[in-house]
Amino acid sequence: MADVETAAAAPAEHTYEFNVTMSCGGCSGAVERVLKKLEGVKSYEVSLEKQTATIVAEDSLAYETVLKTIAKTGKKVTAGKADGEERSVEVPAEEAK
Repeated sequence: MADVETAAAAPAEHTYEFNVTMSCGGCSGAVERVLKKLEGVKSYEVSLEKQTATIVAEDSLAYETVLKTIAKTGKKVTAGKADGEERSVEVPAEEAK
């Protein structure tokens, strides 16, 4: 059915939600700084109070890329969702430093 395909193709963006362990304003600031620089991020909201980061991203920006970017700040990501669906928060291992 053409209607179903059109509806499925309609969202040209994704909403990613992460629970991030942040203990102070510096922590949430670090997460904000990396999201601000990440290509494909349309908007974001980082809440120290709720321990969350919500990102609206272009279709081309993968969930895993956002997860890795947040993890590089050293903050622990405890849960994640992509467009409302639970996703893994295991960061793919890269070479140890």
